Amino acid sequence: MLKPEEVTSAIKSEIEKFKKKLRMESVGYVLQVGDGIARVYGLDEVMAGELIQFSDDTYGIALNLETNNVGVVILGRDELIKEGSLVRRTEKIVQIPTGKALVGRIVNPLGQPLDNKGPVAAKTFRPVECIPPNVLKRQPVKEPLQTGIKAIDAMIPIGRGQRELIIGDRQTGKTAIAIDTMVNQKGQNINCIYVAIGQKLSSVVQVAKVLEAQGAMEYTTIVIASSEDPAPLQFLAPYAGCAMGEEYLYNGQHALCIYDDLSKHAQAYRQLSLLLQRPPGREAYPGDVFYLHSRLLERAAKVRDDLGGGSLTALPIIETQAGDVSSYIPTNVISITDGQIYLESDLFYAGVRPAINVGLSVSRVGGNAQTKVMKKVAGMLRLSLAQHRELAAFSQLSADLDQATKDQLNHGEHMVELLKQDILSCVPLAQEAVMLYAGNNGYLDDVSLDLVKTFETEFCDFLDRNYHVITHDIATKKDLTAETENRLKEALAAFKRDFVARHVRS
Repeated sequence: MLKPEEVTSAIKSEIEKFKKKLRMESVGYVLQVGDGIARVYGLDEVMAGELIQFSDDTYGIALNLETNNVGVVILGRDELIKEGSLVRRTEKIVQIPTGKALVGRIVNPLGQPLDNKGPVAAKTFRPVECIPPNVLKRQPVKEPLQTGIKAIDAMIPIGRGQRELIIGDRQTGKTAIAIDTMVNQKGQNINCIYVAIGQKLSSVVQVAKVLEAQGAMEYTTIVIASSEDPAPLQFLAPYAGCAMGEEYLYNGQHALCIYDDLSKHAQAYRQLSLLLQRPPGREAYPGDVFYLHSRLLERAAKVRDDLGGGSLTALPIIETQAGDVSSYIPTNVISITDGQIYLESDLFYAGVRPAINVGLSVSRVGGNAQTKVMKKVAGMLRLSLAQHRELAAFSQLSADLDQATKDQLNHGEHMVELLKQDILSCVPLAQEAVMLYAGNNGYLDDVSLDLVKTFETEFCDFLDRNYHVITHDIATKKDLTAETENRLKEALAAFKRDFVARHVRS
């Protein structure tokens, strides 16, 4: 039997231990909702860019901090959010999952899976907005990122940590260059992130199928904010992809981020800004549309070796209208990046693919991002192609040309033919080098134009069978030594005799 005194003392001791704990929570109420934007009253201490939770568990981002209310963009559907609904702070800036758990996955900009392969078991998270590494933390771009496309690797080289813009009209092969570059990273220890902004879902599915078939999904993550997704998700997508790439950058690894495309990203941001009643500027874009892309692309870098030596390379894509590179968004992004690859409709329709305009394309990193062998074999290629283009335009006006001009035109035509390349036909560095050497030194000039591709295929097979040491030497040393050059000349002479004998007689 319990005595009353024991019960009383037990209750007293428990009462003495009891302490009140107040939990403060910052809440607000929806004043107005519509078009993916909510005006919220309250939330006095909310941070810019903070994640906000609505009563139906939908999330939003606080973008406008005004005197009487907060402008929140809704990351999802707004049908269940009503006037007067309760809104809570999360006290977190928008974060997304990162790391190896995302490799081979297709996710939305919040890191939620879209591929029916189960939840993403990520152990690390990063904020989508991040301050880029400062000047002291960076090192110059000097390590090449091979695309497997002869024209780009020879004339517009891309280095690890560079930002190279791919620009051109619709349907000129911009995404094809991005796909080839991703496929060519197989075995190069580079993790790829492909961000599709405002694309049709069918197009993204096609890209995913191609990457899967080529084995590239083993090191690739696809982030989708399709054309049917709300503007806030399209706005968030490239920052989310960049944060995934930064996980590799700051851990001494290498990443490649492709933003396809930033024109639609700017349009999504314009939609958000106009709905938030921010003052419009040129073409109705808000005043900070330059900062929108500069704070994204400046995050691409190669950090110092003592900080891990990691790199994040950015390949933004911009779609132009009728080849107008001087319009607002293209000029903005051109001024932020380290060069551009300009694709021209006329070249594309003339069968020159990739349809790269050599005159308007440039890499501001230049030869720093090239191997020694590529510098040697492709040194004058850009100049000779530019001269060929001028001569071709001039020759249309004059029928009477001297022999030297005819020879230069013929050489240029053969080089253009050599640089043509189909999608998913990536070429290893050694093969690029030997073919550019053969072309630049006139070994193709007396070969019929329709036999240039046959020459390339058969010569590479010939080298593999009889002169394997040449390609092996170039691939390992990444240089063209005098001894290797002599062997290459010998191989070219031997193959040329046999090739001409077979094809001229037939």
